[in-house]
Amino acid sequence: MTETRTLDNDLFLRALKREPVDRTPVWMMRQAGRYLPEYRASRAKAGDFMSLCRNPELCCEVTMQPLERYGLDAAILFSDILTIPDAMGLGLEFKQGEGPVFERPLRDARAIENLGIPDPETDLRYVMDAVRTIRGALGNRLPLIGFSGSPWTLATYMVEGAGGSDFSLIKRMAYDSPEMLDTLLAKLSASVSLYLDAQVRAGADALMIFDTWGGVLAPADYLQFSLEPMARIVEHLKRVAPQIPVILFTKNGGQHLEVMAQTGCDALGVDWTIDLATARARVGDRVALQGNLDPTVLLAQPARIEAAVARVLESYGHGNGHIFNLGHGILQQTPPEHAAAMVEAVRALSPTYHAQE
Repeated sequence: MTETRTLDNDLFLRALKREPVDRTPVWMMRQAGRYLPEYRASRAKAGDFMSLCRNPELCCEVTMQPLERYGLDAAILFSDILTIPDAMGLGLEFKQGEGPVFERPLRDARAIENLGIPDPETDLRYVMDAVRTIRGALGNRLPLIGFSGSPWTLATYMVEGAGGSDFSLIKRMAYDSPEMLDTLLAKLSASVSLYLDAQVRAGADALMIFDTWGGVLAPADYLQFSLEPMARIVEHLKRVAPQIPVILFTKNGGQHLEVMAQTGCDALGVDWTIDLATARARVGDRVALQGNLDPTVLLAQPARIEAAVARVLESYGHGNGHIFNLGHGILQQTPPEHAAAMVEAVRALSPTYHAQE
């Protein structure tokens, strides 16, 4: 079992455990990204996106960049959710203007049966080296979040062959050949479990599972194809690293909060389509909540950003168990100073919600 380290700033970890804090911790999904000029310089140095992801020193450099700009309460590993499918040999490429594209998408049972489970310390060694490098650079300053895509989300890319689709191919597989999809999801559940466990051993202090496309499923299909595989991963992680908090995030998944909370996870990410007060009432004290400012708010002027931050904090209300975040990743066109305005507003306005009675 990995020992819990003592950190200079542990607000994020305490909030995940619903322990008292003196202000609401804040970080941003995709906080190291294209909206920062220093990130664009690092990516140009690498040559292309996957070369950046495969360079542990540059991954560390871009992970640290937003920490130098903002008063954030957590770092998140710089990587991509498609590292596991890439390690499975599907030929991942990021094409300009198209996003991720797989050369060999999965379209039949034989291709799925032939998939191997990647070894995190060999097939994905560059990710583990990045975690170790970032951990060393952080020291005991802040917690480091490791992450993976959910099995369902990874499967959508692997079957469709690209992002931005109508999901017709994988949904047809779900309806016509559910046993084929179950086989794929079982392999992905095992792969993600090993991958996240390895990130913990390399130095991650918390884990997040990004279920980007779970919200496109009908309720019964969500339970079978999205939630059940994530629940298996949470069960594995709680067995091998019970001290490490786990966050589940299903985009457009507000209707599923109760069943998500039953997986044994520590927190749920919430997007901007559900009011935090409603979400909190539905999950009670079973889990912490993370969210949920609409990322497009950061395109507005700082005064508007501060007002929107105030509404999110008021919606969650007094007490513990809230991590402030965006409802999805920060947009590329966001001015960096607008992100700073959000962070500063959280730090200034949130202490009143944690004042002791």
